[in-house]
Amino acid sequence: MMSLLQRFARRLWRGEAGVWGAVVSVLLLPLEWAWRYTVMRRNHHFERTAIVSIGGLRVISVGNLAVGGTGKTPIASWVVRVLQDAGKRPALLHGGYGLDEPELHRRWTPDVPVIVERDRVAAAHEALDRGAGVVVLDDAFQHRRLGRDVDLVVLAVEDRFPGPVLPRGPYREPTGALERASGIVLSRRTASETEARALADRVRSLVPDVPVIACAQLKPGEWRPLAAPSAEPIDGRSVGPALVLTAVGRPDAVRRGVSDIVGANVTLLAYADHHEFSESEVLDARRRAGHRPIVVTEKDAVKLEPFADELGVCYVMEQALTWDWGEDAVRSLISAGGKAP
Repeated sequence: MMSLLQRFARRLWRGEAGVWGAVVSVLLLPLEWAWRYTVMRRNHHFERTAIVSIGGLRVISVGNLAVGGTGKTPIASWVVRVLQDAGKRPALLHGGYGLDEPELHRRWTPDVPVIVERDRVAAAHEALDRGAGVVVLDDAFQHRRLGRDVDLVVLAVEDRFPGPVLPRGPYREPTGALERASGIVLSRRTASETEARALADRVRSLVPDVPVIACAQLKPGEWRPLAAPSAEPIDGRSVGPALVLTAVGRPDAVRRGVSDIVGANVTLLAYADHHEFSESEVLDARRRAGHRPIVVTEKDAVKLEPFADELGVCYVMEQALTWDWGEDAVRSLISAGGKAP
């Protein structure tokens, strides 16, 4: 399960850790300064070093400023589909730190090559050799060796912004890093559109020259049985009390999404992001659920399908992406190769 340290870190980053959180935050200041210094030196290195570009290949990056769970993977998939619809030949490049996300891309866009390789330059060359004319990098804002035509950065509306960097906060880089972005996509799950517009104003005040700020909502979509993924969707409202079994970056948002649909409280059994489930953990989840159904995300399902019999009644809650504003601007940015629309 998610460790006590991981749960405490999430509460600390959200400002919900109370007095002990305030004490720990002060104690972590030297480590935050060390992280900031390391990031600064690294960025200076890339500013002085020639960035690799590959002739005949456009590069679009979708990345995070914060760690985990901002929605970059579904947004990267959306970018791939936009390119397909425009008649392009895209490939998806993934760093390979978790095999669940590459498998999701293969399922969402089965006719698009998904290349898993930590060396993004080598992956881009492979994509070109396989006939791609454009590559989409999933989680590559900090992977700066490969040049890119478009740099999209995803910020979760639910995160405090601006905020401290690792380990005192969730941010990999200070706010000033957003000046490298071609566009910023705000993602929201539990936050309101009003909160999203307030964040957009804060971002614009701190990074006034960013060409595009858009907002997308990630919300529960269709529900399907884990054991029969091609079956007709069910009405999630009929599920009733359930146990949520998940290994994603923001498990509380999944629990809330399920609870809102079923109209009842649900139990959350959360593991660390990208966790590979064992049979004993699956059996433990079924024991905890009792007679209740189990609900998982699409990201969890790619790892849990081999345990469908052990899980018993289990449903996959798919995720839907809709745009609050800025969809046309992001489409134009992708088509224009990094120029502001």
